Amino acid sequence: METNSINMDNKKQEVYEFWNQASCGESLYLSESDKNGYIAQSNSRYSLEGELIFSIAHFDQVKGLKVLEVGVGLGADHQKFAESGAELFGIDLTERAVDYTKKRLEIFDLKSNLSVGDAENLKFENESFDQVYSWGVLHHSPDTPKAISEVWRVLKSGGLASIMVYHKWSVIGLILWLRYALFRLKPWLTLSQVYDRYLESPGTKAYSIAEAQKLFSTFSEVKIKTKLTHGDLLESNVGQRHQGLALSFAKKLWPRTLLRLLLPNSGLFMLIEARR
Repeated sequence: METNSINMDNKKQEVYEFWNQASCGESLYLSESDKNGYIAQSNSRYSLEGELIFSIAHFDQVKGLKVLEVGVGLGADHQKFAESGAELFGIDLTERAVDYTKKRLEIFDLKSNLSVGDAENLKFENESFDQVYSWGVLHHSPDTPKAISEVWRVLKSGGLASIMVYHKWSVIGLILWLRYALFRLKPWLTLSQVYDRYLESPGTKAYSIAEAQKLFSTFSEVKIKTKLTHGDLLESNVGQRHQGLALSFAKKLWPRTLLRLLLPNSGLFMLIEARR
């Protein structure tokens, strides 16, 4: 197992402990870390999020490119990059994710340079990579602006940052605010406070498009898009922490057609493509 030698303050330690207990999807698919479990996890992931992931990951364009994934999770996207012929590197804050992803690549006879690492302090030289990819990770880092500045630093001139962070003005945000603020008679709680306390790991953040543009202001070209996701449409679970009868009941009554018609861009996922 990887040994975590990262110096962590209290906030980062809380993030580490949350994700090191269980990587996303682990309990559903990988009790044995076997090939069938990894295949099932990939199939589920791409049936729900594949169109969005593929739109910014550009797996079909990375052959021969030097690619870094920040936050490998269970390794489904990392496997795609490896299969596509990238010269591949990957880090994760948790030993658990690195171990699962190493096992995954061994099973499928694929290669990557994997290690425990801190998104806020990447251990790579300036201008090392053609592409840096991170899906749903950097909003968990206590200092997200520092993490994004590190992405910029390690990208080559003209290199591509392919990043997903959470979108503040989303249907998921509204659901969480209703549940944890209004229904608990705490209407003064802001959306930022609700995301921080209740979405996933402590300190999780979400950004408006204007805030994201500011975060990526050092990049030469930035494209941002938001779309409804399976979470906003209650076609799946709302984050790793949220289960129960109330959610199951809401799924049956949720006005998906109306949301698709009236709020097509009010999704939790903000997809960012930024050129250094």
